[in-house]
Amino acid sequence: MGVIVPLKDNKRQRRAGIEPLVEFTAASMGAVNEIILDRAGSDVGLIPEVARHLIDSGGKRLRPMLTIASAAMCGYEGAGHVKLAASVEFMHTATLLHDDVVDESDLRRGKLAARLVWGNQASVLVGDFLLGQAFKMMVEVGSLDCLEILSNAAAIIAEGEVMQLAAAKNTATTEDEYLAVIQAKTAALFSAAAEVGPTIADRDRSERAAFRSFGTNLGLAFQLIDDALDYGGNSAELGKKVGDDFREGKITLPVVLAYRRGSDADRTFWDRVIVEGTVEPEDLEAAVALMNRYGAIDDTIERARHFGDVARDALAPFPASAHQSALLEAVDFCIERAH
Repeated sequence: MGVIVPLKDNKRQRRAGIEPLVEFTAASMGAVNEIILDRAGSDVGLIPEVARHLIDSGGKRLRPMLTIASAAMCGYEGAGHVKLAASVEFMHTATLLHDDVVDESDLRRGKLAARLVWGNQASVLVGDFLLGQAFKMMVEVGSLDCLEILSNAAAIIAEGEVMQLAAAKNTATTEDEYLAVIQAKTAALFSAAAEVGPTIADRDRSERAAFRSFGTNLGLAFQLIDDALDYGGNSAELGKKVGDDFREGKITLPVVLAYRRGSDADRTFWDRVIVEGTVEPEDLEAAVALMNRYGAIDDTIERARHFGDVARDALAPFPASAHQSALLEAVDFCIERAH
């Protein structure tokens, strides 16, 4: 199997982590987790069973931490950010349940996907339940602006899923088209999670725009690193089998770049494994070899680094603070997963 080429970045000698972000959001995230467990409950026994399967599976909860940290960085002193953060996590969890059905995935965060344990119908319906709970909490917070941001994100995410479905197995997909998919499918929720913090803190439009840009670009970087890791990471870090995107015929940026840069014979290979879905046991190794030959994995990571830089620049004008530092280090963490 191929190996991810390390980031060519000697400026940061130590491994970045999200520990500072976890530390500075710990108290509020404790309240978020309590709400999540409470709102995942139902008299319909299958609902909490399916929901807890994914909720308890060890996700980092990066998105709700963005909401907590951005609200704190903007001086918010109320409690509404806790319900907004829980709403963000429920939206994310619902998306994962739905994604696994659409993608026919076997693993999620190192565990059997809920669809394999309880079936596709239960996974979709429990996802719908969590979305409903998320919107109930948004209404309870009472901020029409925050409701608008998160409901708009929900619509954009659904559009992204349909865009991805339309692009499935389409080797003619361009880089711009692929970036549009992940901006909707992944970055929209990162963006909304970050923007509702300054929004509930009643900060001005320029500050809201800065956090929106931070979240969007962090989300793009996060997804591109996931794309690269599918061809050279490990299952424990990725939360699914390495090569799942390849076996499912997904068009991701490494495939887009390798296809466009390759020879006619190379493109015949990609058409067979992606379009026709005829995959032999040795094809993943061959795919990684082609990606490395044409710099597709390396350049995917470079694209992620670019979006990470844009995210950092978005928060640069704000006064230095512990929360700002933790958010910036989270950007480094998301990208350095590719080491």
